[in-house]
Amino acid sequence: MRSRAFPKVTLLAVAVLLLWLKTYVAYQTSFDIPIENWKQELILLINPLSFILFILGLSMFFQGAGRNRYMYIVSWIVTGVLFANIVYYRFFNDFITLPVLFQTSNMGDLGSSVNELIMWTDLLYFIDLLVIGWILWKKPQVFHNRPVTKMARRAYFLVVVAIAFFNLGLAETERPELLTRTFDREILVKNIGTYNYLVYDAYLQSKSSAQRAFADGSELDSIENYVSAEYKEPNEDMFGVAKGKNVILISLESTQSFVFGEKINGEEITPFLNDFMEESLNFTNFYSQTGQGKTSDSEFLLDNSLYPSSRGAVFFTNALNEYRATPEVLGENGYYTATLHANNKSFWNRDVMYNTLGYDRFYSLTDYEVTEENSVGWGLKDIPFFEQSIQYLKEMKQPFYTKFITLTNHFPFELDEEDRMIDEYDSNSETLNRYFPTIRYEDEAVKTFIQQLKDEGLYEDSIIVIYADHYGISENHNEAMGQFLGKEVTPFVSTQLQQVPLMIRIPGMEGKQIDTVGGQIDLRPTLLHLLGIDTKDDIQFGADLFAEDRLDFAVLRDGSFITDKYLYTSGICYDKATEEPVEDAAVCDPYIEKAEKELSYSDAVVSGDLLRFYEEDRQGDSNTDAAE
Repeated sequence: MRSRAFPKVTLLAVAVLLLWLKTYVAYQTSFDIPIENWKQELILLINPLSFILFILGLSMFFQGAGRNRYMYIVSWIVTGVLFANIVYYRFFNDFITLPVLFQTSNMGDLGSSVNELIMWTDLLYFIDLLVIGWILWKKPQVFHNRPVTKMARRAYFLVVVAIAFFNLGLAETERPELLTRTFDREILVKNIGTYNYLVYDAYLQSKSSAQRAFADGSELDSIENYVSAEYKEPNEDMFGVAKGKNVILISLESTQSFVFGEKINGEEITPFLNDFMEESLNFTNFYSQTGQGKTSDSEFLLDNSLYPSSRGAVFFTNALNEYRATPEVLGENGYYTATLHANNKSFWNRDVMYNTLGYDRFYSLTDYEVTEENSVGWGLKDIPFFEQSIQYLKEMKQPFYTKFITLTNHFPFELDEEDRMIDEYDSNSETLNRYFPTIRYEDEAVKTFIQQLKDEGLYEDSIIVIYADHYGISENHNEAMGQFLGKEVTPFVSTQLQQVPLMIRIPGMEGKQIDTVGGQIDLRPTLLHLLGIDTKDDIQFGADLFAEDRLDFAVLRDGSFITDKYLYTSGICYDKATEEPVEDAAVCDPYIEKAEKELSYSDAVVSGDLLRFYEEDRQGDSNTDAAE
């Protein structure tokens, strides 16, 4: 006698099949997930299944119409999460995490960026839900809705568990210690799937919260020992060379080093910055080390010399931590500190985080006159931004530490016709094509600002630091990038494209090119040492870029790294001279260990808010010394 526990046609079977199918289609069409063998393809096929079966299978505990209603609502939610991943991946070439998914305060400011990323074909991901909704409304009898026995439920969830363990077992054979080495999100998603990754991310989030709650400061011992052993003494000739000078930082939005010295149709892309490099200390092997926090991550690296989070933005997840940030240190040394950025003050939670970091003032959107005529894309154009900012700079108490964050060269790289100084590029990527005119405009804006500094008598009293926050062109545009570069964009080239500019102009000092390998995490000790402030007792993972015995080394947030001889990414160790994998991959092992140790130590500091204990210890030592 045939069992009646599972009817021939149920919404559960239909919903599972459709969600499974659309997820696999998204893997193949919307994500660039490298597959090397049949086993990896099988893993990719089955990895969404256990989650989909589980979340929809909970409907078995509902009765009557409530069961179908639950499945229909959940199908919309899961599809929404999938679609959010698709849109996010199109620009960032990365998968979404829970902190990013719930950073809703940023969504209202995204504007044209999101519109640019959504395609009409995306409607196909929702057509099945519209059809099912119509059936449930007009012909609900199509889906059988009979009671499910306890035995059937047990059998169902045993199958779910079996599939989950089969998936995880296969994944472990392909990637041992998969869940303990979480720096590379792509590897995790490829092996456990987008939905299971979010579940795993929720576990990491709760673990991070617990880590802070149960931290007692004992974790600092090994970190202090590591940091102390790695500390590099500042160069005697450079230490204090800019003491008492103003500091003017200019953060170039989405600017990668490959544009410098290049031309479009015979026209220089960055004519002013090409010249400014000649009179500056120009670092040619400087890398962006940001994660999902993008510009806010670059700010975090700059001011703290700690790595950003691998999930979400520290500006959101750990904004109330105790830090020993550059603005706080400089404030204690008589500096006035400010950030100027013509954007909503709450974007990236800056209004909260800047207070934590010790900034005296944040000049945000409300401090600028923004009109339709002087705005494009994300807001106020760079030239009027600098023109309006100079008055604030003139009014500041000196010496000051100021950071200017540009905006125009932001995806989707929109620009008014009257601001175009070079033509668009000609490739199959509209994004890359538009990138060059906005870079050229940004270059002109910096030129205007530098002239204003000279006119106001601030130029020779200030060190000027020009650096960039993160990439502008993601790996989704590799074909077009290959056309521009004249070579294939391999994983090696893609990692090299994380190079961003760093120019430091010091009054009275001649410019020169410096080939030291470094990253944004090195900015804090470098700048503080130039100003004559020692950082030997600070918890930081960067090293002074001028230190004579520093190691040529830069770690990216995904665990990739670059040295003077080697580049490591996606599990492959490359020889920088040949751009090919090395014969003996073991040469990268010491650097792999160092990279993982630094990332994990930094994560422990941030997640556990460990600097609160370090500051207490410092305060206690200070009181003891005073008593003696």
